[in-house]
Amino acid sequence: MSRIGKKPIVIPAGVEVTLSGAAIRVKGPKGHLERTISTDVDVKVDSGSIHVSPLAEGNKQGGALQGLTRTLIANMVDGVTKGFERVLEINGVGYRAELKGKMLSLALGYSHPVEYPLPEGITVEVEKQTKVTVKGIDKQLVGATAAKIRSFRGPEPYKGKGIKYADERILRKAGKTGKK
Repeated sequence: MSRIGKKPIVIPAGVEVTLSGAAIRVKGPKGHLERTISTDVDVKVDSGSIHVSPLAEGNKQGGALQGLTRTLIANMVDGVTKGFERVLEINGVGYRAELKGKMLSLALGYSHPVEYPLPEGITVEVEKQTKVTVKGIDKQLVGATAAKIRSFRGPEPYKGKGIKYADERILRKAGKTGKK
């Protein structure tokens, strides 16, 4: 059995959790999220906590999904209370970002600016045209949006130009050496 899956999820004040069939809804101060849960796990909402357990003791699939389901629900609870954010840095001469309503415009050295429409539920802040902060209540959507923005021009290993996560370390390669 999963060690993480056995831990109860504490429901903070101001958060409502409702369970109906295979769907769980979490409503909090920042918004609401909904997710469908596998039928191999049993979710119980007590007063102030949520418990996840496999449906049958010998069920391999339920045991495998217990930790995942518990983490997904915990991320939903954290998202509606605190929210999630991912910070990206843009490095390179002439590389910059600009926010135009719900559209992120990126100048990344191509012959045209890259226009990226932001998904629903995601907000982006641009500081100094080189720092992009992706925020939202859905951890999976925040991570996917940040990864998509990074994929437009990933960091290259020689000069470090491109878009990278703020906490990412780029392994640099040595350039060409002169003839001796």
